[in-house]
Amino acid sequence: MSAYIIRRLLLVIPTLWAIITINFFVIQIAPGGPVEQAIAQMEGLDSGVMERFSGGGQEVELSAAGNDAQTTGYRGSRGMDPEVIDAIKKQFGFDKPLHVRYFEMLKNYICFNFGESLFKGGDVIDLIVERLPVSISLGLWSTLIIYLVSIPLGIIKAIHHGSRFDIWSSALVIVGYAIPGFLFAIVLIILFASGNYLDWFPLRGLVSSNFDSLNWYQKVIDYFWHLALPTLAMVIGGFATLTMLTKNSFLDEINKQYVVTARAKGLDENNILYKHVFRNAMLIIIAGFPSAFISIFFTGSMLIEVMFSLEGIGLLGFESTIQRDYPVVFSSLYIMTLLGLVLSIISDLTYSWVDPRIDFEAR
Repeated sequence: MSAYIIRRLLLVIPTLWAIITINFFVIQIAPGGPVEQAIAQMEGLDSGVMERFSGGGQEVELSAAGNDAQTTGYRGSRGMDPEVIDAIKKQFGFDKPLHVRYFEMLKNYICFNFGESLFKGGDVIDLIVERLPVSISLGLWSTLIIYLVSIPLGIIKAIHHGSRFDIWSSALVIVGYAIPGFLFAIVLIILFASGNYLDWFPLRGLVSSNFDSLNWYQKVIDYFWHLALPTLAMVIGGFATLTMLTKNSFLDEINKQYVVTARAKGLDENNILYKHVFRNAMLIIIAGFPSAFISIFFTGSMLIEVMFSLEGIGLLGFESTIQRDYPVVFSSLYIMTLLGLVLSIISDLTYSWVDPRIDFEAR
């Protein structure tokens, strides 16, 4: 198994390099970069109207005064002093050739040096670490609740397949799956946090303003009190997939020959279900936990963070993309990709832990 882990770890390097490289060059050619953003802020213009023109293989613009071509490369800079443009480009590091910026980025990322944010100020790592508690809280508790509810529900549905409980529970989880998380969040806010009906839960932040003055159990209550509505909004659509996967996995195992043989030998039904069927049926479900956590952690919380005023990684990534804050965009992508690749290895190890018969090294 150690040889397999080493091979997978070595594959992380070219995979990470390829993803970062592709995104670097794609974003570099996209209009509305940080220089355009800075020029727009200086002139009070909307960066959306900025376009880059190419003329004779060189980016040019029409000046506001005489429509003569200049080699500044930014339409939003019309009428501005070229020295100001050069100073802005130097400030953001765009005075260097593309390949120089690319290799500097690789060198810095190898050392986990992500630089500073172009627009928010401060070190990128500090910004990400500051936002991590929100995203980890939402992702962790949402994933745990989905697993703790869906797995027992799926097992009960498999045992009572075709019953009235099975039919009605399937209808409920499918309806929940069909409701968008942000729409359910609006309903929760109106009912329980707006004051129109009930005013039980807060609408802003992960903790209260007086959090530091609370004792330990009050801090725990305050923390979960703030997380109740956003977590509920995130999990409502997550029950259906895992519940149905659990049910179908158990149904598939229950109908296999070894279960029939165990029953013929007179083994207790609970003994058959939880000692033999459970391990085989839960293989794909338990092993998928790391990937499920990372998917909820990074992809499912942005709208929820916006609606409940939670400063998390999802909102940070969205704002950085809009502002073309390249250090934050690339560092977030780098960290997410690295974490995803590591968790994929952990998923494989989980397969072997759940079922020792699976040997990746022998393949």
